Amino acid sequence: MLVFAYRLLPRGLAAALLAMLLTGMACPPAGAIEQSVRPGINAPYENADVQYWVGIFEREGREIWDQRQAIVAALNLKPGMAVADIGAGTGFFVRLFAERVGPEGRVYAVDIARNFVADILRRARRDGQTWIQGIVNPPDRTALPPGELDLIFTSDTYHHFEYPRSMLASIHRSLKSGGRFVVVDFERVPGLSSGWVLDHVRAGKEAVIREVEAARFRLAEDAPLLRENYFLIFERVD
Repeated sequence: MLVFAYRLLPRGLAAALLAMLLTGMACPPAGAIEQSVRPGINAPYENADVQYWVGIFEREGREIWDQRQAIVAALNLKPGMAVADIGAGTGFFVRLFAERVGPEGRVYAVDIARNFVADILRRARRDGQTWIQGIVNPPDRTALPPGELDLIFTSDTYHHFEYPRSMLASIHRSLKSGGRFVVVDFERVPGLSSGWVLDHVRAGKEAVIREVEAARFRLAEDAPLLRENYFLIFERVD
């Protein structure tokens, strides 16, 4: 049957297909290492100056900061939940999550920048929020415990995933059955978005939805909560 189909193809296409089959290019080998989709995008956070980034992230006029209370309210967090903020940065969402889930819950502050995590934990100790835990993760996985999280949150972080396929698989493993994965990120629309967004952000909303759904998630909500950013809630599919 394969030979018959091969003979029906145009000569040039048939030759190319044969070359791919002979060299093993037709399908990547099992366990192939994922290549970075944006090498160097996280370099500015190496040895991060926390106070500098507080001025960037926690400022009036930044939509995520201005709408932080509305964003947290839309997550419908309950006391006792286990939640994580991947790309926690300066930790303002972490602190708001901790207030919602309370001492009987857990909040994981996950970031590739050690200085960010250390400062979040310093503030948590100062404020007595002992249910906040910090994780310095590698760029290709969350380092969260498997099957434990009710909700995993990202804010302007998805476009910083150098290894999106590996990260999404790790997020899926870390969530409970039916757990939720939230993606808040920049709208990327050619002709409408700023030049900075078009250069800096790898994929627009529709592409992100396709990537996440391909990693065994179901889009549960596309909420019109923000203007410069989109707000997506996915559910883990077993």
